[in-house]
This record gives sequence, structure tokens and C-alpha cells, in this order.
Amino acid sequence: MAISLIRKRDGRSEPFDAGRIERAIAAAERALGRQTPSRAAELAREVVARLEAAGGEPPTVERVQDVVESTLIDAKDTELAKAYILYRRAHTEMRLAKAALGVHDDLKLTLNAIRVLERRYLRKDSDGQVVETPTEMFRRVAKAAAQAEAGIGAAGRREDEFFALMSSLDFLPNSPTLMNAGTPMAQLSACFVLPVPDSLEGIFETLKNMAVIHQSGGGTGFNFSRLRPRGAVVRSTGGAASGPVSFMEVFDKATEVIRQAGRRRGANMAILDATHPDCLDFVRSKEGLDRLTNFNISVGVTDAFMRAAREGAMYDLLDPRSGEPVGRRNAADMLAAIAEAAWQCGDPGLVFLDAIERGNPVPGLGRITATNPCGEQPLLDYESCNLGSLNLPRFVKDGGLDEERLGKAVDTAVRFLDNIIEVNRFPIEKIGEATRRTRKIGLGVMGFADMLYRLDIAYNSEAAVELAGRVMAFITQRARQASARLAEERGSFPAIGESVWPGRGWPRLRNATVTTVAPTGTISLIAGVSSGIEPVFALRSWRTMAEGARLVETHPEYLRRARMAGWSEEKALSMCGADGSLQRCADAPEPLRRTLVVARDIGVEWHIRIQVAFQRHVDNGVSKTVNLPASATVETVRRAFLLAHEMGCKGVTVYREGCRQADLLNAGDVDGAACNGKSGRTGCN
Repeated sequence: MAISLIRKRDGRSEPFDAGRIERAIAAAERALGRQTPSRAAELAREVVARLEAAGGEPPTVERVQDVVESTLIDAKDTELAKAYILYRRAHTEMRLAKAALGVHDDLKLTLNAIRVLERRYLRKDSDGQVVETPTEMFRRVAKAAAQAEAGIGAAGRREDEFFALMSSLDFLPNSPTLMNAGTPMAQLSACFVLPVPDSLEGIFETLKNMAVIHQSGGGTGFNFSRLRPRGAVVRSTGGAASGPVSFMEVFDKATEVIRQAGRRRGANMAILDATHPDCLDFVRSKEGLDRLTNFNISVGVTDAFMRAAREGAMYDLLDPRSGEPVGRRNAADMLAAIAEAAWQCGDPGLVFLDAIERGNPVPGLGRITATNPCGEQPLLDYESCNLGSLNLPRFVKDGGLDEERLGKAVDTAVRFLDNIIEVNRFPIEKIGEATRRTRKIGLGVMGFADMLYRLDIAYNSEAAVELAGRVMAFITQRARQASARLAEERGSFPAIGESVWPGRGWPRLRNATVTTVAPTGTISLIAGVSSGIEPVFALRSWRTMAEGARLVETHPEYLRRARMAGWSEEKALSMCGADGSLQRCADAPEPLRRTLVVARDIGVEWHIRIQVAFQRHVDNGVSKTVNLPASATVETVRRAFLLAHEMGCKGVTVYREGCRQADLLNAGDVDGAACNGKSGRTGCN
């Protein structure tokens, strides 16, 4: 009698799928380095025949697995039987580990994804117990986003579209949206910029606003260049000003004691212009590694400064209040000091102010001087932005990019992000007003390096640079078209008359910007892919979360390719060097060494060329870290800064392995890791 149902462990019945048996046997074969699909199919048929011969009630999952084991043993394939038993045991351990976290994994996510969801995203009751499954989380978020269309009777249909997009992991929105949508908090934006005026009242008003934003899950960016320098006279008291760095420490301390929505600590970006008299103090403010731990810092530089740095020329230091020169400094010496500090601790980066202004879509509203914590989102004062990322490996098909499916995903994602602006509960009314004036959204990508692995393309290759530009050009053009259609339906963003778009052939647009490449630190863990457009950090690594948890990761594509090469999983793990790279493994096949490169294998020029390839087709900015080996010199860092400016980046961050005591990413095993590094910047999750 044919089997039509199988009984799950929770007592539910669902349609019996013989293909799952075949896939499980094939997975056990791959663990042995075998590639014999006909053998897996033959054994699966035998399992089904035995189950049907037994008759009776629908078999349980455990009964099916028992029959698979006995079938493999009877087939005299002891190696395969052992591999299947280990495969079954690993899945049992994973299932029990997920259960121990209190999470019912109804989407079959990775264990690390479940750990992250349990810690930060899934709703909990008053006792701290998880009361939401991953499916229910995505349904909650989809329902909240669809409420923007309730008035036109399309909420139900849009909710299903949004749910399908997220639950398939084709697209994920930024963390505050996943955390807060459909909850009383309802603050859904990730990125904010706040002004820092040169008055005590104004500074502490901004501090208060920062606290509210951090509590709701957002990150904040500031430009402290308006503050008078250390030692300047304070007219109201006759005393001396303490300078921007001292106030940054106040902001840092406040951030330390405020946990975002009770789930993660806040993150900030501080920018100080190179022309500020206190810039050298700012550059060296993080060299001790124990100061400003909740800040990323970047020096704001102009094209004129970079020219002066190349030529070794002097430049003016300006009084922030009057704009008058108050001193001079050698630009090459300043760039050398910035490179020295970045070599020591990973900060500061550079923000290229003129490049950002050339990309300002609404120059009529003012000059952009600050970004969000990771630097990829330049914003005007009080603006916020909603970000989301497409999972590129999900759109690989037949050795190429499935543009038809990707295009449809872009259309839905743009609508989703625009809806989020409508249903967002902004923490401060000024932010709501500024955000609705331009309606900026930032659709980006994650898993770029994984996509390259699947396509057998090395990250450090011309083919990767070409693909980066082609993919991002397609996404931005399709997103702009989707925004134009939304404008026909709902109206253009209010400030379009002060924007560049009518003069560029887009008289109607719903959003002033449509694309941003974010670091996707945490949402890429949920999706199980590489972060943003970063290279894979290491083939085997462990990641330290903000809460102190350590997540061990072995890259699945490496394991798949190793099995194809005939390696067992045990051999694959042993062949991967202590630095997480294959480049020093003489026994690794050349094709694997060529394409499965990791961050430390990639030269400075290739890091920056990939960033530029994306930036040329992105409205906002690109989050990208130039990861360098521990042996890199200060001159290498300086050269990276010059090259990034020369090639047209809007900003650049350089990080040398091991330059911090506690790194976000570490290569090798948890016990005895040899190399340290990071991908992205502090708080960019």
C-alpha cells in the first residue's frame, strides 16, 4: 500500500515525500566524498518498499530513519551506514540544541540563525520565554508592513507577498524592523543622523534624542565639527571649552548604559572634519582601545585635502564658529597620523565629503556632513533610513543570475521599504518630518562572496568586479523603476522639486534614494550567507556576538566543494589552515585555492575595486572593510586611503588583523584560533 502521510515528531501529519529520504542518503554520501545520485535513488526506493510492505499506520519520522539505517546496513555499505548514522545524530543534536533555546524552528534555519533570533528578534513573554517561531516573526513583520495599504484593500495580498519574500530568505529588512514591527515599540528604522550644535543645551538635547533612538534599536551618526576646540573661550562663563572629544565620551558613556530594546547596545558614528583644530586629538582618541568603544570614528576630508596630502602641502585649520583660519598643518602629516591610528586600532576611517555631496540627491535641502554608524548611509540632519538586503545566492540559477526572479524581488522589496516609512513610529517628530520629506530607502545585497563561490569566480578577479557592477546596476535601475511606479500610485516624495531627479529624466519618484549596501552583520547570520559584499572572512571561523556568545561557522560551500574533491568532512576541516585559508595548504586542489579565497588572501586594490564597482551604481554609500593581514604596514593603510579616494569611494575603512584585543571575527577553531579580524564596523548589525 502506497504511503501518503508521515507523522512528525510533534504529532502532526503531513504528505510523505520520498525525495527527502533520497536527499538524506545523498548527503551522507557527500560526507564520504561520493557523487553517485543513482545509488542514493536506488537505496531510497528500497526504503520506501520496506515501509510500504510493513503497512499499518502512517510511519513516524523516527521509524523512517530506522528503516534507512537497516537498509544501508543490509546493503553491506558499512561506510555509508556509518555516515548516515552520524548525519542523523548531527541533526538530532541540532534539533535538541534549538529546542534548548526554546525555539520551534519551523523554517529549518541554521543553528546559528536560531541562536541569533532567540537572543534578539523573537518575541518573549514576561518571563523571558520565546513565544514566537521564525515563521510567526516574518508574518508579524509582513502584516505590519502591509497595513500601509489597508485603505486600498490590498493589505492581505501584500502581506502574503512580503511574507513569502522574507520567509524564503530572499530578502531581509534591517534589525529594528524585524524586532519592532507589529509590536508597541514600532520604531523600524536603522539609521539616523542628529546635529550637534555648539551649545550646552543643544548638545544635551541631541544626547537625549540619541538615547531615545538607541532604546528603540536604531544607530546614530554625528558630525562634531561645529563644536569649538579644546581651550576656546566660553563667553557665558569665561571658562575654557573642553572640545569635541570630551563630549564624545559623554555620548559614549550614555550609549553604554542604554540597551537597545533590551537586546543590543547602541552604536554611533562620530565624524570630525580634518580642518577642525582638534582633529589630531580626535584621530588618536581610540588608540588606547578602551575609549569610545561604542563609536566608529571617521575623519571628514575634502578633495582639496587629499590633493594637499598627495603633494605634501599645508592646509588651513578653521575656527568652527567663524570659519576663519586659526592655524596650518601639513596634510601629508595628518594623513600619516590617520593611517598610523587606523593601523593600530582600525579607527579612524575616512569620509570623502565632496564625493558624498556629489551624490546628494536633494542638494536644495542642504549639505550632507554625517552618516550612520557604519558609514554606508549619508543623511541630512534628523533624517532616518530603512534598509533591507537581497540574498544574492538565492538568485543563482544554471551558472548565472536569475534576473527575472531578482527583478520581481526588487519590486516587492521597494514597496515593502516604502510601506515601512508609512507605518513607522518615529522616536522624534523632527525625524518623522525629515524622513517623510525625502522618503529615502536603501535596498542592498548580502551574500556576494557566497554567490562568487557558487559561480566559481574568485573575489580578487576581473570577473568579480564586472559581476559586482552588473548586479548592482540591475538592482538600482529596477528599484528606481519601482519607485517611479509607486510615485504614480501614491505621489512623489515632497522634496522632489529640490532634487536632482527631474533634471535626470525622473520627474516622479517616490523615494529620493533607493539603494544602499549595508554590512548586514546579523541579518546575514539569519540568512546563513556572507556579510554584505565582504569576502568570506575565513573558511572556518568563530564570531563573538555583542552579548558575548560565540558562534562557530564552517563555510558550507567550502564543505560542498571539498566533498566534490573527494574529501571527507573531517579532512576538509583539517585541511583548512589555522588562519581559515587554503592558500598555505599544498594538498588543496588548485581550483579550490584559486576561487575559495578569504579576506586575508585579497590585496588592497581588489578590496577597493569591488567597493567601487558597487558604489558606481548605488545611490547612498557602501559598507566595506579593507581587511589586511597582521603584517601589513602603516604605508599599506595610507596607500589604501589614497586609492579609495582616487577611485571614487564615498568612504573607506581599513582593519588590520589582531589590532584589537577583542575582535568580532576570528579564524580557525574557538580553542586556539590563530588569526583575528572583523568584517564591517562596530554595531553594524
